[in-house]
Amino acid sequence: MYKGTIFNIQRFSTQDGPGIRTVVFMKGCPLNCSWCHNPESKSTQPEIFFKEDLCIGCGACRLCQKGCHNFEDGHNYARENCISCGSCAGNCPTKALECCGEEMTAEQILQAVLRDKAFYEQSGGGITLSGGEPLLQYDLTLELLRLCKEEGLHTAIETCGFTHQDLTKLHKYTDLWLYDVKVLPEEDHIRHTGVSNRQILANLETLSQLGAQIILRCPIIPSVNLRKEHFAELANLSNKLSGVQAIHLEPYHPLGISKSRQLGKEQAFTSEEFLVPDRLEAYAEYLRKNTDAEILIN
Repeated sequence: MYKGTIFNIQRFSTQDGPGIRTVVFMKGCPLNCSWCHNPESKSTQPEIFFKEDLCIGCGACRLCQKGCHNFEDGHNYARENCISCGSCAGNCPTKALECCGEEMTAEQILQAVLRDKAFYEQSGGGITLSGGEPLLQYDLTLELLRLCKEEGLHTAIETCGFTHQDLTKLHKYTDLWLYDVKVLPEEDHIRHTGVSNRQILANLETLSQLGAQIILRCPIIPSVNLRKEHFAELANLSNKLSGVQAIHLEPYHPLGISKSRQLGKEQAFTSEEFLVPDRLEAYAEYLRKNTDAEILIN
């Protein structure tokens, strides 16, 4: 039985595939996007959120075996000594300290997902694996998808596509691929995510050839890809592929900035301004005129 690290199981989602869904967020990502909306997903290891504004200075976290917490001048958290054991979070009465990341087996995850099976059946929903990057925990992902199909669940994977693993095996148990397309020129992709997109695009072509049902998920980031050329490139990509049902445009939001700080990190992209969906309407209309895919702004 394979185990992996999960950082959230979100029930009653309606944004990550058809119907009512349970989204399993798997920890670890091979990309380092400068605007990352889920910075807690990057590391494969458990981490500790520290929400300083919730701390009441009770000192319950002093039980930490590594002595990471002291109150000489406010609450000081020595992250350099932290092993993310979670003892401080377990004792914190206000959840100022929270552990992000839990080891689970495929069977344990399945049991959590099956609690809402009746809702999936009524709505045409199911399970979506997200992250982070599910393909980084390939063996767990494959086993979990297989178990879900044995239960008759609709399955979806949200992926950045950066993997050298065998997609053919996964495709056998996956009804829908929510495939991230961030930036298309390779040099820009490297600059903003830390990796080339050659393998990503090759894997997307492989899925298309396998007959996969695909939705392109496209984060739109000011000063990165909010320009007409990017949408022309998206249209060209979609038109070259078979199986693309829709293109979802996902406006930038700055919520990852505060989460990064709670993890003791700093986000590279620091704009605090939400990208208003209305700013994407003209680009969405351009895509509608130049592709056959359904265009949505999430």
